[in-house]
Amino acid sequence: MLRLGNFGGAHLHQLRSIHGSSIALANIPMSKFDTKSYLPYEKLNKTVKVVKERLRRPLTLSEKILYSHLDKPDTQQIERGISYLRLRPDRVAMQDATAQMAMLQFISSGLPQVAVPSTIHCDHLIEAQKGGAADLARAKDLNKEVYNFLSSAGNKYGVGFWKPGSGIIHQIILENYAFPGLLLIGTDSHTPNGGGLGGLCIGVGGADAVDVMADIPWELKCPKVIGVKLTGKLSGWTSAKDVILKVADILTVKGGTGAIVEYFGPGVESISATGMATICNMGAEIGATTSVFPYNSSMRKYLQATGRGDIAAEADKYKDLLSADNGAHYDELIEIDLNTLTPHVNGPFTPDLASPIDKLGENAARNGWPVDIKVGLIGSCTNSSYEDMQRSVSIAKQAIAKGLKTKSSFTITPGSEQIRATIERDGLSKVFADFGGVVLANACGPCIGQWDRQDVKKGEKNTIVTSYNRNFTGRNDANPATHGFVCSPEIVTALAIAGRLDFNPLTDELTAKDGSKFKLEPPSGDDLPQKGYDPGEDTYQPPSGKGQVDVAETSQRLQLLAPFNKWDGKDLEDLAILIKVKGKCTTDHISAAGPWLKFRGHLDNISNNLFLTAINAENGEMNKVKNQLTGVYGAVPDTARALKAAGQPWVAIGDENYGEGSSREHAALEPRHLGGRAIITKSFARIHETNLKKQGMLPLTFSQASDYDKIDPADRISIVGLKDFAPGKPLKAVIKKPSGEKIDIWLNHTFNEQQIEWFKSGSALNRMKEVFASRK
Repeated sequence: MLRLGNFGGAHLHQLRSIHGSSIALANIPMSKFDTKSYLPYEKLNKTVKVVKERLRRPLTLSEKILYSHLDKPDTQQIERGISYLRLRPDRVAMQDATAQMAMLQFISSGLPQVAVPSTIHCDHLIEAQKGGAADLARAKDLNKEVYNFLSSAGNKYGVGFWKPGSGIIHQIILENYAFPGLLLIGTDSHTPNGGGLGGLCIGVGGADAVDVMADIPWELKCPKVIGVKLTGKLSGWTSAKDVILKVADILTVKGGTGAIVEYFGPGVESISATGMATICNMGAEIGATTSVFPYNSSMRKYLQATGRGDIAAEADKYKDLLSADNGAHYDELIEIDLNTLTPHVNGPFTPDLASPIDKLGENAARNGWPVDIKVGLIGSCTNSSYEDMQRSVSIAKQAIAKGLKTKSSFTITPGSEQIRATIERDGLSKVFADFGGVVLANACGPCIGQWDRQDVKKGEKNTIVTSYNRNFTGRNDANPATHGFVCSPEIVTALAIAGRLDFNPLTDELTAKDGSKFKLEPPSGDDLPQKGYDPGEDTYQPPSGKGQVDVAETSQRLQLLAPFNKWDGKDLEDLAILIKVKGKCTTDHISAAGPWLKFRGHLDNISNNLFLTAINAENGEMNKVKNQLTGVYGAVPDTARALKAAGQPWVAIGDENYGEGSSREHAALEPRHLGGRAIITKSFARIHETNLKKQGMLPLTFSQASDYDKIDPADRISIVGLKDFAPGKPLKAVIKKPSGEKIDIWLNHTFNEQQIEWFKSGSALNRMKEVFASRK
């Protein structure tokens, strides 16, 4: 047993208990759990004035929030899409699957306490199986070791701990921590959910979180800004979910890469705060850095309803800070008329393949999608608000009144303990039960693959409809033949009653139990509970800053980290190709979730899922690649281990938008751990590219996309010129064919000087230790 008490190592001198960006004259706490961390509006306002004097132009809302958190606003270069910003976020949030590796990295830094308010949320490790209470009890037993580690680490290092059953991280943040003007980073790709309360909430890898917790300025490439002007008003069957489904249709899964999506216009006033959160949440599906709405009356109402009226009153004083300037410039502008927007259903297999509801049946028939709906699932971090539940219940009640229940299986995931307790108090849970639904635990569940699904066999073609955010192949149930469709909770409910994709609730009739025909009326519901929220069970553990952290040497769930080797100063010669990936390669393909979540704190064990579902361009198969040393085909992780054991470093080749999806840094840690040195692709998703850099990998892109076709799996690749590695300077790669032929190509990169130091040191964490040691 390794016991981590007063852990030695380099300490950052003059570590601040509360970050400078949280200092303000108005002593209004950022949350009831952070009574000594105050709203930073006065400081943010002063910083914005400094930036505006320098730039001499109107600013968008996202620019105001972002630039007001600059570490050195008077000198830092600010150029959209070009410069790297060094920022001071207000707080950090981590979910339990990613928090394990983040806390292990923080522990290895040797620092005694986190420097900014930080929290851990236990939401990912609870598998949906029988129902809420039973599944939660099972999870607490199965994950006891991990929960104890996170609880004790949080307690010792000053991190608040939300126990299993508390709810989904993003819902907890919205209810307790998000506020207009906030800059928060979270170790989950759907952190942008907090934009529903006017904050810039950005998904990152665990190493980025460690930087902020260690009081190091956080680095972000200055984003472009995409404006979405909303006009008209939501009504009828159309909901906030349809706004982002339409935006995904317009921009595609990579159209938001390197940009913040900023919503504005008169249409904003018809959307609730939780509806705005839904829109921002699913902005992750278009690759956006984050999304945000301006401060408005809906946010004020939500803050008041969640016991934060003092924050709302303070935000009222800073409306100019919390909205865009007149004449602010957007790099791209989209206009959506809510009056004419219709419900959409996106999928299958990708969240940007949109079908208006009146075209869904036609598209299903044309494409051979299974029309019968096996399961309808509502909830998740994207759509589990009180309003979502009420609107779904309003549809379910109509069916019950006509003697009907759901034809498809139906599950409900409350987003938090507060939502669960409130819908139970107000009778909504009973309606769901009468409808034939099963209320699951307050957790991510099937949305992230934590679903012990028994109604279909692996490989059986079938359809499910969800109110979730993501529907990649195998995402929800690990079945690559499951066709997942994403839509609003009320559309899910209506489709589940009919049990078919070709049912349009706006126009089609259903048959009541007595044989009569009827049409569903449009959904209705309050955006906030009339009786107020019921907080339910208290599930928060405040940190004491004391205690011990235990990690057993024999543990199969947790493993202390060993540092990666430093760069040896030489070019990377004769790299073998582990896999050339064909087509979409998300972080789910690189490092699957579902049952693998239990190994998120054990790098060696979780590395056994590397590239399991990526398609090998050589043979069109999953998890079958040739060991270029032996000629034998085998599983990808086994082959990687064999290459590493033989001292043969390797490279992986990828397609467009490589690393799309989750923020999970395991998709970068695993290749590094198993001997990978570089990933060469046509393009990268933002978070994954940064995660690779943090772990000492080289994420590189073809200067000519067609160079992808020049590489065969049997080739060797040398990356040369690393002694002159510099920002903006391409690297040369030499492709060596088995025949002896050599082909030179050029590879681009986005490394800046600091990131090059990460590579030379072996990882960003290694570099952090070097810097701290130099300050002793």
